[in-house]
Amino acid sequence: MPVIDDFAKAYLHSDLREIREAVLGKLDGLSEYDIRRPLTATGTTLLGLVKHLAVGEARYFGEVFGRPSPDAVPRWDDLELRGTDMWATEHETREEIIGRYRRVWAHSDATIDALAIDAPGHVPWWPRPDVKLFNVLVHVLTETGRHAGHADILREQLAGTPPTDSGRDRAFWAARCAEVDRAAKAAGPIDS
Repeated sequence: MPVIDDFAKAYLHSDLREIREAVLGKLDGLSEYDIRRPLTATGTTLLGLVKHLAVGEARYFGEVFGRPSPDAVPRWDDLELRGTDMWATEHETREEIIGRYRRVWAHSDATIDALAIDAPGHVPWWPRPDVKLFNVLVHVLTETGRHAGHADILREQLAGTPPTDSGRDRAFWAARCAEVDRAAKAAGPIDS
């Protein structure tokens, strides 16, 4: 029977694998322009989220545990390059960025498989830099889930339609939005 540490590691790792695929699924069926165009005031893009997740995961499961990623990653303290992982240049293809993310997964998965859940690591950019694999697994899973939520919203904005896997049709969502809008208006003044 596995100990709780083995169970926790396997459970977190399984969730991470699942949420990675969910993030990539948000790119399916979209044009190059749609996956690259800024959809927020800060310039967030769907492909940029994938690129950002690849860089972050390469750092966390690579250099934090002394197992550098085979893909080059900008140094975490290089201020000039900060933020360049949040969008794709015209020279970076969808295939390159997705391929990089998948290679990072393979490297991360090998690190997770090779180390015990309490294996020590060092995150120099954290206030308490001495960590365990457990801390990093939880952090990366949380970050990936957070960005998957961003991707859900961006995808819905792009499509202009609700998620197709909700079991609801457009009429349902139009009625729901109208109901939410009525409640918002009834709650207080529209002008702030």
